[in-house]
Amino acid sequence: MDATLKNTVALVTGASSGIGAATARRLAAEGAAVALVARRGDRLDELAATIGDSALVVQADVTARDQAVGAVDRTIERFGRLDTVVNNAGIMLLGPALDASLDDWDRMVALNVQGLLYVTRAALPHLVRAAADSPRGVADLVNISSTAGRVARPGSSVYNLTKTGLVAFSDAVRQELIGQRVRVSVVEPGTVDTELTDHLGDGIREAAQRQTSSIEAMRPEDVADAIAYIVTRERRVAVNEMLVRAGDQTW
Repeated sequence: MDATLKNTVALVTGASSGIGAATARRLAAEGAAVALVARRGDRLDELAATIGDSALVVQADVTARDQAVGAVDRTIERFGRLDTVVNNAGIMLLGPALDASLDDWDRMVALNVQGLLYVTRAALPHLVRAAADSPRGVADLVNISSTAGRVARPGSSVYNLTKTGLVAFSDAVRQELIGQRVRVSVVEPGTVDTELTDHLGDGIREAAQRQTSSIEAMRPEDVADAIAYIVTRERRVAVNEMLVRAGDQTW
């Protein structure tokens, strides 16, 4: 059985930078047509230009239910199927719970939880159909968590909440979809050189940078490699969880 992604279609959220952009490029290199979903349309246009005609730009805010559903609908309209979904869009806003901004908490829950749920629910029927009619006999849902989905640390309580909950949600859906040959996987990256800390306030960002200053951070392409490994396995193999830490990281 051919384990590459030729003649398949992938959708990647948070595709305008970092892990999402690297994953979109990698899946396209494996032969997939790729729907690039994010809010920053200019960044998506630049990425699509590097991929070519197999890329579809979908400017959308997945925290809005209609836009999340619309992103899936546009992918189906353009390509006629959906074989792989990578829920990568996320935000990390750190700080002690005692002084936390409820707006920051709302933003994390909206993107890390609700956005993922909206995209997943819209995509699942298409993934089931793709698994049934694909020569590969399988479809994939990959949810990007974090080491924060495994290890709770001071200052990241709600971020921990969103990522730990993502792991539990993914495993329940995994069990539900085994009979339909839709694999559900969680990837838990450690420290990666991305824009994730750019949303933090100055003091919190500086503290986070000090914490990781002695670590050689992974590159987004390193995590994209892990995602590509998962979705290119033949049907008999399911990689349900993958923890990918920077080599120097202890937590």
